[in-house]
Amino acid sequence: MSAVPLSGLPGAGAGASRAQAALAANRSRALAAIRPLGLGRISEMVGLHLQVTGLRAAVGDLLEVQATPPVLVEVVASSTEGLVCLPLGRLTGIQVGAYVRHTGGPLKIRVGEALRGRVLDGLGRPIDGGPHLGSLAGMSLVDVDGNAPDALSRPTISRQLGLGVRALDSLVPCGRGQRIGIMAGSGVGKSSLLSMIARGTDAEVSVIALVGERGREVREFIENDLGPEGLARSVVVVATSDAPPVERVRSAFVATRIAESFRDAGRDVVLMMDSLTRVAMAQREIGLSAGEPPTTRGYPPSVFNLMPRLLERAGTSATGSITGLYTVLVEGDDLQDPIGDTARSILDGHVVLTRRLATAGHFPSIDVLESISRVTGAVTTPEQRADAVALRRMLAAHRDVKELVEIGAYVSGTDPEADRAIARMPRIDAFLRQSMDDQTPVADTWADLHALVADGPAALPGAGR
Repeated sequence: MSAVPLSGLPGAGAGASRAQAALAANRSRALAAIRPLGLGRISEMVGLHLQVTGLRAAVGDLLEVQATPPVLVEVVASSTEGLVCLPLGRLTGIQVGAYVRHTGGPLKIRVGEALRGRVLDGLGRPIDGGPHLGSLAGMSLVDVDGNAPDALSRPTISRQLGLGVRALDSLVPCGRGQRIGIMAGSGVGKSSLLSMIARGTDAEVSVIALVGERGREVREFIENDLGPEGLARSVVVVATSDAPPVERVRSAFVATRIAESFRDAGRDVVLMMDSLTRVAMAQREIGLSAGEPPTTRGYPPSVFNLMPRLLERAGTSATGSITGLYTVLVEGDDLQDPIGDTARSILDGHVVLTRRLATAGHFPSIDVLESISRVTGAVTTPEQRADAVALRRMLAAHRDVKELVEIGAYVSGTDPEADRAIARMPRIDAFLRQSMDDQTPVADTWADLHALVADGPAALPGAGR
């Protein structure tokens, strides 16, 4: 009886292929196990930065300082003398000469539908006590850094995105995929406005980045301002003011990458970042520690390189959209500070919050005459634009004669537009004011505006709803 070769047996070919694949996998694991471990050493520690020698790594890669506990550091600069790194944790207990190993590449995070309702730190790790992201189905591991959609591949912005705030939806209408800056000083209601938008927006998902916030305010924002309803449709990324500067900068890119993953899945996303100024300040710390020269108000050149890289990643794509709302904390209420001026040059519009309205108890404290949306013509009808222009003209006329009215020097009939504005000011004020619990659908907002500027019966916004 002659022997039958294995290749002639039924299914032998498939079995041999599986055996060869298993052998190759075992060989790769064995080679990885016996490969020498490349280690560098800390040669210098000055201020915020470490200098590492004896290790090859690219800018942006993560290294691990072998300590108890281990500390991650990110490479921010490279020279013939070594790698300049900044820590992602505390440096307590670390000494010159400590060993450093390469983690294999830059920061990666997990993204997927299961992120809804979760609170993450600036590196994409859960801090809400929920299950580990690696144990959840449908989660994928991705690089934090990405590229903005190609300019010619971006669909044009043609649809309005309702934000639930009457003053914005009517006078500063936001398109799906637009990027808007919210310019304001401290304490005038930026975070409260973002929470209103998170609960009232038409977008399917909200991604909220809290960068450099006070630790006390984070839980208050999540539980009181955002609430269970808002959190259920949101992902919150938190890097408090005491976090290392690298983590504060990375938190902005982590939130953007999460928003991109939802956009790639076909969603309309609202990305809210509070605040862009604190991201720039964190990058200033990194740049100065790495040896960059300071320029305008101490900001190094890398700050003005980072801002367009971050902001251009929002917008429309072939599958979905990211509508970006970025708060800009202007120093001393000066809208011409370097970060505010650079942001306005990149973004598609801006909303100005004023301390004058905030101290008068007018919320949201939006100065609609100083705010602008660059896509108004693309996302509104001619009738809607006519109503918005009519209201703006009345507000401008009232502003011009306000002081005369207050001292009793204005004579009725001098300016017909001002007369209309004075007569309708209580209704205009009621339309522009809005409590945090009031989310007005965009269709109702336009109906209220039309009733306000038309010569019909007087009715306060929201009546009958």
